[in-house]
Amino acid sequence: MSISLIIGVIVSYFIVLFFISYFSSRNSNNDTFFIGNRKSPWYLVSIAMIGTSISGVTFISVPGWVLTSHFSYLQMVLGYLLGYFVVANVLLPLYYRLNLKSIYTYLETRFGFFSYKTGAALFLISRIIGAAFRLFIVSNVLQISVFNALGIPFWVTVTLTVIMIWLYTRKGGVRTVLWTDAFQALAMLLAVGLTIFFVSKELGLSFTGIVNAVTRSELSRVWFFDDVNNRFFFWKQFLSGAFITIVMTGLDQDMMQKNLSCKNFKDARKNMYWYGFAFLPVNILFLSLGVLLYMFAMQKGIAIPKLTDDLFPTIATQGYLPPIVGVLFFLGLIAAAYSSADSALTALTTSFTIDILDTNGLDEDSLRKVRQWVHVALSALMIVVIVVFNSFNDRSVIDAIFTIAGYTYGPLLGLYAFGLFTRFQVNDRLVPFIAVLSPAICFLLNKYSDILFNSYKFGFELLIVNGAIVFFLLLVTRKRGVVVGKV
Repeated sequence: MSISLIIGVIVSYFIVLFFISYFSSRNSNNDTFFIGNRKSPWYLVSIAMIGTSISGVTFISVPGWVLTSHFSYLQMVLGYLLGYFVVANVLLPLYYRLNLKSIYTYLETRFGFFSYKTGAALFLISRIIGAAFRLFIVSNVLQISVFNALGIPFWVTVTLTVIMIWLYTRKGGVRTVLWTDAFQALAMLLAVGLTIFFVSKELGLSFTGIVNAVTRSELSRVWFFDDVNNRFFFWKQFLSGAFITIVMTGLDQDMMQKNLSCKNFKDARKNMYWYGFAFLPVNILFLSLGVLLYMFAMQKGIAIPKLTDDLFPTIATQGYLPPIVGVLFFLGLIAAAYSSADSALTALTTSFTIDILDTNGLDEDSLRKVRQWVHVALSALMIVVIVVFNSFNDRSVIDAIFTIAGYTYGPLLGLYAFGLFTRFQVNDRLVPFIAVLSPAICFLLNKYSDILFNSYKFGFELLIVNGAIVFFLLLVTRKRGVVVGKV
């Protein structure tokens, strides 16, 4: 497909984002940046959270997962629904009662200084690596598809991308991100829907034909109850989905910052319910696309890529379909990537400014200056991390780094569970060591699970184990005879 056409799509896309940013950031202040002045409509937050949840990696990968895991991912999505219910009825009431801007402030109120800083640091580490990883994957696709041919180095591509994100988020913060992410969510879903239309048209399928083709396909198997050692076993997927949602939504400043921008707790809970239920049809859409792409490849004699993540990009951009599909692919990819990155950058700025720098006593103008410098510094750090990823030139190494970053959510799960479901007081100075020890134990458990657990293979449920270890260690090292009141 034409490079000039792709560049035109990218430029036009950013023009729309800057247009949205201009109108959404007028009369903005620090509260606008951090919590949108608590005036965000719940339905806008719900749509924006869909955009944030579906990263560029998901956009590329989920259709390809069908070839190796069928529709088993829906078992995890059902677990997500349980997780969203817990977030809406356990965590959100707490955050609104304490009137928080950063959710990690709760840890200081409940446990103390070291627990608070540990929780914030865990988020910062995992989010910087996670956001950089996702943006790296998308930047790499754009580099190979477009910018290599123009002789533009990878670091320039990444720098320009992050600068663009910084520019349209620097004033309005979460208020701007809500509007841009809502736009990007709709653009991404439109791209997927139209791609399904064009693929099904090539296959000669009507809407009814699409439904029948997907439901009758051997790839649409959802339920896996037969083998507990199978990583797709239902209870492993379902419970993992529930706990992943609790930690990566309910204990994540990025996602909760949007919820805290709602007018009140009632609206925030309503948003969480609608967002949770919307996640099911959205993922069915992605998985159905995967089935149709596989059918299309079989019909046209297209070799299935060794790496299933390449299935969607290959068919969309290599001339097998009308050029508009390639445009839609890049539109959806950019929308998914930037809605995740801009949200992460805003949340990282908020957490670092409030949690690490202790800026609560600053006046409005001083706080604004600190926030702006933090925003610049974190943007620069994200560029550095992405360029470092690229220097590895080894996807397995980068995947390993991303996986390790995921281990940091386990200690957050254990800390919040201990705070919410016990009245004990932790030994605050030991919390940082426990937060490092537990992921290390989980890493060893995962590495030697074949030997230790009779060929058992851990999946996402390792997150639950991680949180349980932290909970246990907090329990045995707690301050004896000290009980706190309800926070």
